[in-house]
Amino acid sequence: MIDLATCTATTLLALYRSGQASPTEATKAILARIERLNPVLNAFCHLAPEDALASAAASTERWHRGEPRGSLDGVPASVKDLILAKGWPTLRGSRTVDAKQAWDVDAPATARLREAGAVILGKTTTPEFGCKGETNSPLTGITRNPWNTGKTPGGSSGGTAAAVAAGLGPIGIGTDGAGSVRIPAAFCGNFGLKPSFGRVPAYPLSPFGTVAHLGPHTMSVTDAAVMMNVLKQPDARDWTSLPADPTDYTIGLNDGISGLRVAWSPALGYARNVHPDIAAACEKAVAVLAMLGAQVEAVDPGFADPLEITTGMWFVGAAAIWDTLTAEQKAVADPDFAAEAALGQEISIADLMRLTMRRIALGTHMRQFMQRYDLLVTPTVAVPAFDAKPAGHQTLTPANMLGWSPFSYPFNLTQQPACTIPCGLTADGLPIGLQIVGPMFGDALVLRAARAFESAMPIMRPTI
Repeated sequence: MIDLATCTATTLLALYRSGQASPTEATKAILARIERLNPVLNAFCHLAPEDALASAAASTERWHRGEPRGSLDGVPASVKDLILAKGWPTLRGSRTVDAKQAWDVDAPATARLREAGAVILGKTTTPEFGCKGETNSPLTGITRNPWNTGKTPGGSSGGTAAAVAAGLGPIGIGTDGAGSVRIPAAFCGNFGLKPSFGRVPAYPLSPFGTVAHLGPHTMSVTDAAVMMNVLKQPDARDWTSLPADPTDYTIGLNDGISGLRVAWSPALGYARNVHPDIAAACEKAVAVLAMLGAQVEAVDPGFADPLEITTGMWFVGAAAIWDTLTAEQKAVADPDFAAEAALGQEISIADLMRLTMRRIALGTHMRQFMQRYDLLVTPTVAVPAFDAKPAGHQTLTPANMLGWSPFSYPFNLTQQPACTIPCGLTADGLPIGLQIVGPMFGDALVLRAARAFESAMPIMRPTI
């Protein structure tokens, strides 16, 4: 009596292979769960059950013939509503986007999922243009956390994270421009990976530039490794994407971390308000890494808080989008996005160049720091999930936009791979995430370290 809606992708694939379950059965179980829970969680903004069932039926037939199409054949998946999916509107959480237009292109990540046989269930919620670390918008309302529906799932990939945590599909694709995979994965108790910039191709490229990554949300590290094998295939539409990587990320995934040099930085040298439950849980998690054989050293990487760099560059991107909108579109925009755009309009070309030079210096510094260490470990977010509120509930400032997530945005600036893995619960029962940062192009190493930790501390699931 297996609840297929709570199975990891890897478990589902094993069940399909043995004939104990089919993609159709799994998809029906998950669609039933979505019907029950999505009205509460608001994780999906577009659901396509008929498409999903047709895809699942085709996958079931392939498995019956012993001819699965790819490494995710029959696995139900979701796609964040910033990512194009052919035949479905991609509204980007915004009332400014016209749904009545041709939607005839798959983004690279969506195309790779289809090619691997995944059953795409629909699109998950995002704040307008992915603009903040909580998931609410005038278009789709408030998305909620499966661990406590009074709390936010984080953002901007909050719908994806809530869906995976609640068993509304074991895998999903999110985007991360300042923590938008890792923040909600930490708040919802999932595994989330921000790969090296360019490792997962994008199209169209983000208006927020070279801080924007795509990556997996999953129930397990192994699921993420399987997904990365699919998602990292090249796509000529992304001129910033990396050359083909033939590595199979599942090979060596269980090799452990004995002998790896791990830098442990509980505050990155500048985070002042880390929640005590988070600080304590992450200290214990680092002790687990040492028990697993890592050579752990408490050391800060030695840079100042780059919040001003992150928000400055982000606000310029918001202003660029804002300038394309009509007066009518601006009138229905999220007030938080409007505030970001207004702040961006105050930044001059000279200011932007200075921010860019500071970003370059940070990236150079971290390239050198990572020559001394294999991995850098920090908390993922400084606070637990906070109350879920509507868009515009407070006046947006750089501090309340991202100041509570001081560990995430530096590694968008440096473009390094970074993941979050659950490492405990607060006294109030909310998930806590541990962030593992690797050297540039060290995605497989980050996955290997996360898998070692997961083997000692399995990921817990909410009761919902």
